[in-house]
Amino acid sequence: MPAPKALRPFAHREYRVLIAALAISIFGSGMWAVAMVYQVIHLAGGPLELSLVAAAGSVGLVAFVLAGGIAADRIPQRRLIIAVEGANLAVIATISGLAMAGALQLWHVAAGAFVLGVGAAFFFPAYSAILPRILPAEDLLAANGMEGTMRPVLQQAAGPAVAGILVAALSPSYAVTGVAACHLLAFAVLNFLGRHALASAPGSLPGSRPSFLQDLREGISYTVKTPWLLWTLIWACVSVLFLIGPIEVLLPFLVRDQLGGDSSMFGFLLAVMGVGAAAGSLVTASLRLPRRYLTVMMVSWGVGSLPLAAVGLLHNFWAIAAALFVWGATGSVGMVIWGTLLQRRVPSHLLGRISSLDFFVSLALMPVSMALAGPVAEVLPIWLIFLVAGLVCPIMAIIASAAARMPDDELAHPLDPAPEPAAA
Repeated sequence: MPAPKALRPFAHREYRVLIAALAISIFGSGMWAVAMVYQVIHLAGGPLELSLVAAAGSVGLVAFVLAGGIAADRIPQRRLIIAVEGANLAVIATISGLAMAGALQLWHVAAGAFVLGVGAAFFFPAYSAILPRILPAEDLLAANGMEGTMRPVLQQAAGPAVAGILVAALSPSYAVTGVAACHLLAFAVLNFLGRHALASAPGSLPGSRPSFLQDLREGISYTVKTPWLLWTLIWACVSVLFLIGPIEVLLPFLVRDQLGGDSSMFGFLLAVMGVGAAAGSLVTASLRLPRRYLTVMMVSWGVGSLPLAAVGLLHNFWAIAAALFVWGATGSVGMVIWGTLLQRRVPSHLLGRISSLDFFVSLALMPVSMALAGPVAEVLPIWLIFLVAGLVCPIMAIIASAAARMPDDELAHPLDPAPEPAAA
């Protein structure tokens, strides 16, 4: 009996090693999100200090993500991934040791957060680029769907929950030690990746190498000349700018003012959104890549944003929860398809750079969106902000699809052949 499609990547040894290490690592990242907060508070830090530590991680990620993409195209990806996990282990183990010894200071935590951000900037382009080297093309959708399923479960739910228990039962330093243990285990697992199959980067050539700027220019040039790629990134820019701020900054006030709820209700709504994302990823991983893959991707993102337009007008908790569940699920469907398209349609020697450009475009406007949400809410009612955000994204999806001629493009570049009809 053939294995379910979502589980087919596990037939490949290198994937089993990689996904096991990734699961452990992102679980540790979820623990760090909570451990870091309470470690800062334990050191007598307030909102300002916590904001600075969190910002240090974001600065490290955004500042180095383009360099991370270039490195993924130049350096053997196996070596790069192991080196990043080793650096994460060294940083967290140092913070843990200082905390246990009572010598930890706030600047240590901020420096650690910065290095972890830099590590993520190098890890994820390399991870995206290595998948097509260890899996056949027909299994990439399932692999991306599996990652999309694991991330909300481990990073947004299980990891923070375990860290919260350790902080409450013991102290923040024990939670940090738990994070260090996760990175130690992930580092050990990654060393089982095969050396023979992943010895060199696919695009590396002997002789002189182009400069950093030449590599970056090549990636940008390819993006600009590839309409489906360019317009999807433009859609992502608009989406991040209009949606992230309302969800991250304004939703807590909407919960308080419209629903009379507190932080626990807000947390539950975020959990519902995460469950939707996991469900959407798992369903997508279990199916074939759609023949109309670009259309399905843009419809998922565009139509899935529509329920957010009603969030500011709803006064029923379950109605808002349903809207966020739909947004999480449909957004995840689009993201799984998108990651698969990068791996299957972008030339292998450019994949690290294109993945990092995608990451950079998404990340760069997140702080802008969050910074604008508060001032805009002083001028406009929250319901109107959600209404505009929920309508702009579907409209932009239509514009992007038409401008890039996505329906024609996907027919001209089929990825999976249609299944053979059963014999009579």
